Amino acid sequence: MNLRELVSALNDFASPSLAESWDNVGLLVEPSPPHTVNTLFLTNDLTEEVMEEAVQKKADLVLSYHPPIFTPLKRVTWTTWKERLVVRALENRIGIYSPHTAYDAIPHGVNNWLTKGLGACTSVPLHPSTAPSSPAEGTHRVEFCADAEHLDAVLSKIKDIPEISCLTTLPARVEGEEQTRVSLNCSQKALLEVVALLSQNTLLYHKTEILLLQKPLLPHTGMGRLCTLNEPVSLSDVIERIKGHLKLPHVRVAVGVGRTLESPVKKAALCAGSGSSVLKGTEADLYLTGEMSHHDVLDAVANGISVILCEHSNTERGFLSELRDTLAIHLQNKINIIVSEKDRDPLQVA
Repeated sequence: MNLRELVSALNDFASPSLAESWDNVGLLVEPSPPHTVNTLFLTNDLTEEVMEEAVQKKADLVLSYHPPIFTPLKRVTWTTWKERLVVRALENRIGIYSPHTAYDAIPHGVNNWLTKGLGACTSVPLHPSTAPSSPAEGTHRVEFCADAEHLDAVLSKIKDIPEISCLTTLPARVEGEEQTRVSLNCSQKALLEVVALLSQNTLLYHKTEILLLQKPLLPHTGMGRLCTLNEPVSLSDVIERIKGHLKLPHVRVAVGVGRTLESPVKKAALCAGSGSSVLKGTEADLYLTGEMSHHDVLDAVANGISVILCEHSNTERGFLSELRDTLAIHLQNKINIIVSEKDRDPLQVA
């Protein structure tokens, strides 16, 4: 596939608009066009060892779940390991694409895969995503009716206010009189100016309606998951299930105050990677994530919530095998998709 065609297909699979605002997702490194992709190489972290593996396996595009370029690079030299990744990629005509939190949000993404470690359950996002393009512009809609005497003057002044969009006029009949109904979208800042302008005319102001434009929630899409197990199981059983799902010999466990390893778990809140900010304040029997700060663990435990920590990328990496199979179908088996064998969590239990 042509690189740009493939990137479009990857964006269809998980829209970059679903990623968190602080994230850096999408195509990060692009070899000069035209660039054909025969082999797509999947990894959780793009380290130098993994990049060497991608070169040896003749990858044309690396899909790295974590973005290897996150903070801006001021230069591209051989000095730092992240700069060397870019140099190696371009020298070997390898593109780099990163989905990161877009894959966290989608219904068929990382967090959905992590829920499978709990056993049979139903889940909903902890922080649902909103539709990115509805409404297109503005935070508020303002509607009012004006007669011919005032219409032109009001419209002239409104058009001078920044951050006004979707301005429309339609004939209207109000209390037997022919008038014009004006509708516009505006930002929060512009709303203050619009209201101030309309309030100068008592008749206009009393005929004004202000609507808050709220974007609809996307079903099954968003950050984190709150899982309700079909049948309660003991904390010790959940621990064994998670270890089996993630193929880990050990996990770290903090038992909530008033709980034991035999206490039942009915509701579990989870977030792949670093879940403190996503999980915080959620009522559940258990928090499951890769890493949390010491004090966030203390807060959870004090509130009677047990915590399972598996190390950051251990809660993400296993998804790559499922992703390989799903992408093969999505891309109609047009390219070869392989998963890195060198990619691993940097922390080991010694």
